[in-house]
This record gives sequence, structure tokens and C-alpha cells, in this order.
Amino acid sequence: MAEVLLFHHSLGLTEGVGAFADTLRRSGHTVHVPDLYEGRTFTDLEAGVGHAREIGFDTLLARGERAAAELPAEIVYAGLSLGVVPAQKLAQTRAGALGALLLGACVPVAEFGAAWPQGVPAQVHGMDADPYFVDEGDLASARALVAGAPDRRLFLYPGTAHLFTERGAPSFVPEAAALCLERVTCLLDAVGR
Repeated sequence: MAEVLLFHHSLGLTEGVGAFADTLRRSGHTVHVPDLYEGRTFTDLEAGVGHAREIGFDTLLARGERAAAELPAEIVYAGLSLGVVPAQKLAQTRAGALGALLLGACVPVAEFGAAWPQGVPAQVHGMDADPYFVDEGDLASARALVAGAPDRRLFLYPGTAHLFTERGAPSFVPEAAALCLERVTCLLDAVGR
């Protein structure tokens, strides 16, 4: 089975993030979920993003890199929204990456290097009318990432919710979350062999 380093979204290490990780664990995968906010959680996206800005994105990236340094290089990097930033950076820059799971966000590949590393499969998941994902350029970045690459896929779900996999939150969309988890598990099963 695969080993996964999962980075939380701007609300912090919430129960919903824990539930997502536990679902993957029940499928037999090992999932590590570092707390980049050091115990802080939020119920409002804007407040969570404000906290991230206060900490500084460089600090969050450094915390993500420290978490990765304690784990094997052969790992799948996963991120939920804000957590996509450290996940994508590590998938692109740390040798040995087995894959990337980017949920609710995607950064332009050029942000972390000249090209996506060969042989590193990726999935990007987002809602087709999520203003954060669509209007802020993430969808365009995702389309560029997967263009012409059979091992990289973009999955769009109908709706406007940003944190659609966040069980227990008003934004939770059970059908989309279930399909997303099924697709994520397929990638993990494939690289974990």
C-alpha cells in the first residue's frame, strides 16, 4: 500500500481532514497529517487564509518540508486547498515522489520548477463552479498540468463548494467526496504495488 503525506487546508487540521485521512487508512494506506498551524483551527475560510498570511507562506512551506524530511522519499504528496502548495512543491522538487493528489487547488508548475517530473502521476480534483478554484486560476493551472500527460488527470465535479470533501462542514458534498475518494484510492493502490 502507499504512504501519503497529507497537508490540511486553510481551516487547519480539522475533524474533516482527519476523517479524509482515516478513510484512506481504512483502505490500507499509511497517512501522515502534519499540523502546519500548530493546533489552530478555523471555521471560516477567510479567517484561516488570514492566519496563513500571518504565519507566512514561506513558513508553512518550511513546516511542510520538515514534515517530509522525517519520512521516506518514496511517498505520495496530497494537499487540500492551501495544503496543495506544500504538496505540489514537494512532488515537484523532492526526488522519489510517487504521486501527487491536489484537491481544490493547483499552482502553476513553473512556480516550483521548469516542468512536472517525469513518472510522477497526479490527480487534481475541484468543483467546476468553485469560485476559489475557477476564478483564481487554479483550474487553468490544472488544465496545463494534465495537458498531454496520460498519468495526470483533472477531475471536475458539479457545484460551487470549495472544501467539498470536508465531512461535517456545510460545504461537504457527499456524492462528490465519495467519488473523489474512490479516484484517490485508485491512484494510491496503483503506486503502492
